[in-house]
Amino acid sequence: MHIVSRKRLLEFAEIHADVADRLDLWYRVAKSAEWSNLVDVRQTYPATDSVGNFTVFNIKGNDYRLITSIVYATQRIYIKYILTHSEYDKDKWKDDPYY
Repeated sequence: MHIVSRKRLLEFAEIHADVADRLDLWYRVAKSAEWSNLVDVRQTYPATDSVGNFTVFNIKGNDYRLITSIVYATQRIYIKYILTHSEYDKDKWKDDPYY
């Protein structure tokens, strides 16, 4: 998978150092993955959910949510948002026009 953009992961990790290792691990695993659908993703990350047009990963025991858009045909993952659990619960990310 090609991940667009790792920069968001790195910037978030600078602010939330407690999740830096987990985001780096997610990046390395996802980059080497060849997922064809959500079922494939869930074999690696069982707690992953499809919410609207997004795929949402629970990071660090559900403390953080990584919201992505995955295009399986082109093997691309677009990082849309990385949120704390409380930020995620506010649902503002659902205002995204691609939701």
